[in-house]
Amino acid sequence: MATAEINGAAIVDFPTFHQACQQALGFPDSYTGTMDAWVDCLSYLRDEDGMTRFRLKPNELLDIVIVDAEAMRTQVPDILEEVTYCVAGINERYEDYGEKPALRLVLR
Repeated sequence: MATAEINGAAIVDFPTFHQACQQALGFPDSYTGTMDAWVDCLSYLRDEDGMTRFRLKPNELLDIVIVDAEAMRTQVPDILEEVTYCVAGINERYEDYGEKPALRLVLR
């Protein structure tokens, strides 16, 4: 199973969130650090687009594990809410194309 781990205690704003995600998920140098770009990078995990360091098999999931999620919930609840919303939207997009969901958000 593919896993990317993000330290929720280190997330204090959107720039630190995007920096942590770029490192953990292997987004390209051209990553613009916006939620639209975040969604775009995670929307083709089963294709060879090179937007992350992960390439999933047809039924495989990528676990995005936020360690110390309670700190993130306290410091930046809006970002955590946005991530939750975007993960659900990305999975819905996969299902619309007849594929299994590709992401699971794990809060620890």
